[in-house]
Amino acid sequence: MTATLIAACRSAVVPRGGAFAALSLDALGAPVLQAALAQAGIDPMQVDEVIVSNAIGGGGNPARLIALAAGLPERIAGLTIDRQCAGGLDALLLAKLMVESGTADVVVAGGVESFSRRPTRLRTFADGRAPEPYDQPPFAPWPDRDPDMATAADRLARDLDISKEAQDTWAIESHRKALETLPLPQEIVAINGIARDPFTRRLTPALAARAKTVHGTITAANTSVAADGAAFCVVVSEQMRRSLGAQGVTLLGGATRGDRPEMPGIAPLAAIRATQDQTGIRSDRIETAEVMEAFAVQAIACVQGAGLDPARVNTGGGSLARGHPIGASGTVNAVRLYHTLLARGGGTGLATIAAAGGTATALLLRA
Repeated sequence: MTATLIAACRSAVVPRGGAFAALSLDALGAPVLQAALAQAGIDPMQVDEVIVSNAIGGGGNPARLIALAAGLPERIAGLTIDRQCAGGLDALLLAKLMVESGTADVVVAGGVESFSRRPTRLRTFADGRAPEPYDQPPFAPWPDRDPDMATAADRLARDLDISKEAQDTWAIESHRKALETLPLPQEIVAINGIARDPFTRRLTPALAARAKTVHGTITAANTSVAADGAAFCVVVSEQMRRSLGAQGVTLLGGATRGDRPEMPGIAPLAAIRATQDQTGIRSDRIETAEVMEAFAVQAIACVQGAGLDPARVNTGGGSLARGHPIGASGTVNAVRLYHTLLARGGGTGLATIAAAGGTATALLLRA
């Protein structure tokens, strides 16, 4: 049974502390979910499940919260997943499996994240010491193989001889492409009057050169900013697609893979290879791709390692020009890919994203 994506939309991506700072996860996610259903022509009573990726919200079941806030029937239990940055694509792969197995006809899948409202985390100790706040949880059991993300990105740059200048150039191009590309029709749902990614700016070599250093060659200019945002896609069975008369984009295949924990930036290469083996579609047949830009060096390394044509990657700019709402970022990429494929009248597209701990997900779509 074929799983088809028939609607996809997102909020703008807003740096933390900005226009979405006061919004709870349900206030941020519910309007986007409702818009996705309206775009698909799906009545809320027809929905079988809601799957939501969330990485830093503090637990609970945000999927249930968002489903109720969006007016879905109370029978929808909601499923919240956390695979850090990769979760937004994993939610789509889970929706695909549910539809293909025949257990659901309509699944709404996506991600929501609020850096602005994330709770403070405290590490406790058995010896009675006072709890200590922490920012990043462990992603590997070995401290020497569990660097912070900027340190890992700088090591990747050194290992692959990717200069700071190359990273800055990639970031400058990301902003340029985003500035020159209008949001695609039905892509962005206005929330609090914001209908375009506000972080996008005219980044110049001079500004990039002055950017604050984070670690080694990694700077504030070639790193994605922490952000708030939400994105949802509607995945349906072939029978439902036909009944709606929807055009749709086929979820051809996808995979999540783990790689070396200390080198998370190139984990997408394993996920891409697995997806290509699954589908038989190689890089030269991919017309457009959305590759995550948590760090410019990560995107450069993945594009080069996968043999993708840089001219076909992030053609409307990437997360360096938007921001990085962790659990939602994978779905944001899928939303952009969906609308790009439809705007071009068809083709095959790839979305891929790396996550902390050396995991990554890739997804192939065809319109």
